[in-house]
Amino acid sequence: MNARENAADGMRVLVGYAPDERGDDALALAALLARTMRAPLTAVHVHPPPWPTPGPGAVDAEWVAYLKGQADEALDAALARLAEFGVPRRDVTPRVHAHRGSGRGLIEVAKDTGADLIVAGSAPRGRRGRVAVGSTADQLLHGSPVPVMLAPRGYAAHPPRRFSRMTVAYLRRRGADGPPDAEGPLSAAAAIAERLGVELRLLTLVLRPPGLAARFRVPGGVLDRQLAQAEEDLRYAAGLFGGGTPVERVTAIGTDIAKTLGTVDMLHGEILTCLSGHDAPLRKVFLGESSGKILRAAPCPVLLLPRGAAVPVSGEKPQVR
Repeated sequence: MNARENAADGMRVLVGYAPDERGDDALALAALLARTMRAPLTAVHVHPPPWPTPGPGAVDAEWVAYLKGQADEALDAALARLAEFGVPRRDVTPRVHAHRGSGRGLIEVAKDTGADLIVAGSAPRGRRGRVAVGSTADQLLHGSPVPVMLAPRGYAAHPPRRFSRMTVAYLRRRGADGPPDAEGPLSAAAAIAERLGVELRLLTLVLRPPGLAARFRVPGGVLDRQLAQAEEDLRYAAGLFGGGTPVERVTAIGTDIAKTLGTVDMLHGEILTCLSGHDAPLRKVFLGESSGKILRAAPCPVLLLPRGAAVPVSGEKPQVR
């Protein structure tokens, strides 16, 4: 039984491919996900649509033929590379889709195929080992109805043999505008971690003021109160997973998100998971300010979960919590 016949048993993974380094990084990450979860994999190449205004017939036909040839070459390269990463051609569904925006095109294909997770690479201009958000990722991170996972630049050069752990960056939100909406995404993170066979770790970053004030820590002062609140919030979040899921809790202190995250140990094979911004529409991915800083500072693949929605792992539809 190949992966497509086994669709009901796991998450459906969709990977966007462009014939460049970011495409290679995305394939390496998607292949590891598909192998680990025994998941159906769809490889998609999004190309520009034909001219909106019809021109001379010969010119239109020539342009369409050119686009088709480029798309066929890209998918052939993707299938060959996926085979090198351990996913044979028979287990991959190739798709070509025309759209002016590659990220929006991937979202359309994800809806059409029932994909549960979209994988993409970092923008080519980014720092090696980090994620840079280009136009494709920006479109995915501001409207995808399913989780999005981004590979850092250069990921394909030394991909891990297996995933080692999932760290969830968590900040409990408070306010009078309704109940917390983290339960669904946290449940989704736990479900994905279980499918990947890795343990969960909850992480809260506590930021202290920069400069002179950062050198002093008064017992019972602002920083101590922040730490106590962070630890209480982590206990609350860990309790959402139930008693059967062991969850490590970590609090890191620093003056800014990038430097503070840099003090946290990350394993080869780590996945860093972020929740969408509080202002995101329900069941949509939306990269908030803090999540954006975490994403750009992370030295590993980053998974962004839709707000308020649990992720299906056995073919069922998402449920809003």
